[in-house]
Amino acid sequence: MSENSNSSMQNAADSSLSSMVEVRWHGRGGQGAKTASQLLADAAFMSGKYVQSFPEYGPERSGAPITAYNRISDERCPIHSNIYDPDYVVVVDETLLESVDVASGLKEGGALIVNTSKSPDDIRKEVPSYKGRVCTIDARRISLDCLGAYFPNTPMLAAVVAVSGIIDKETFMKDMEGSYRHKFVKKPQVVEGNLKCLRVSMDEVKG
Repeated sequence: MSENSNSSMQNAADSSLSSMVEVRWHGRGGQGAKTASQLLADAAFMSGKYVQSFPEYGPERSGAPITAYNRISDERCPIHSNIYDPDYVVVVDETLLESVDVASGLKEGGALIVNTSKSPDDIRKEVPSYKGRVCTIDARRISLDCLGAYFPNTPMLAAVVAVSGIIDKETFMKDMEGSYRHKFVKKPQVVEGNLKCLRVSMDEVKG
């Protein structure tokens, strides 16, 4: 392989890395962190991005801590390892703040996004090691109000889109409406609830 070929490959890799956003999700088994990661990948893919979504399992039981990851890029991503220095960390279960170093490696130019009824200032006191942006969203309340049941996936997905800007909001809403209408073709009443949940969540995320 020629020196020029090596240089071209390196330039391509550098371009991919410069446009890449990495997200790490923390949750508990059965709470939907893996599903939320997949939903973010699907939404980014629909907007024309290259995506990765993959979980990391510990003990496979309900309630056990789990981690999931996303890579989202304008170019094909050459990296396939776990994510150690994410741009964004999403915490689906705030009790994990007591037992997991959720901010490990988190870039200060990114954000920590936590599902909680507490304020960003309150959460910052619980994660004093992180000096970057802290955002909060009450996914439980929003989910119950809009969907009639507790499904944190939809509010947390919307919160990541709103905070990160990975996907244009209007494009995101249009693509998700198409996806919901296809998925719930026999339950059209479900579509409006999910769309409302997305809109409310993007408006109400704090920080």
